Amino acid sequence: MSALAAEGEAGQIDGQPRVLATEAALAFLKEIQADYPQVLFHQSGGCCDGSSPMCYPADDYIVGDQDVKLGEIGGAPVYISASQFDVWKHTQLIIDVVPGRGGMFSLDNGRERRFLTRSRLFSGGEACALPLRDHRPAATR
Repeated sequence: MSALAAEGEAGQIDGQPRVLATEAALAFLKEIQADYPQVLFHQSGGCCDGSSPMCYPADDYIVGDQDVKLGEIGGAPVYISASQFDVWKHTQLIIDVVPGRGGMFSLDNGRERRFLTRSRLFSGGEACALPLRDHRPAATR
C-alpha cells in the first residue's frame, strides 16, 4: 500500500485520525477536484455500491442530521451514517484507489479507477479513548 496522509484535527482518537488517504487516493482526488473543486465523501453502507466511499459535488449532496463527520482528506470532508459509525467506531478508515469503475453516482465513475475503503482496528488504548455517542433523539434520552 502507498504512503498514508492525514489532514486536519477533526475526528482524531488519541492522536490518530479516524480517516486517512493514501498518496494515490489524494492524487486521484486532486484530478477530480480539477473538475469539481468542492467535493465530499460519504462512506456507502452497502447495497448497490458495496462499502465504497462515494465522492459527490459538495453542493449536490445533503448531509443528513444523523451523518457523522470523520474528518477530511485532501480538503474534502468525509461522512458516515450514524448507524454505520456505531458499527465501525473502533476502525480507522483508509481511503485508497484501485483500478475499476466507481459507484454509479460517485465522481470517480468513468475514470477507470475507483476509491476503495480499507481499514484497521484502533489499538486497545485508542479504542478506549473513543467517545460514546448517543444517537437517540434528545426527547428520549
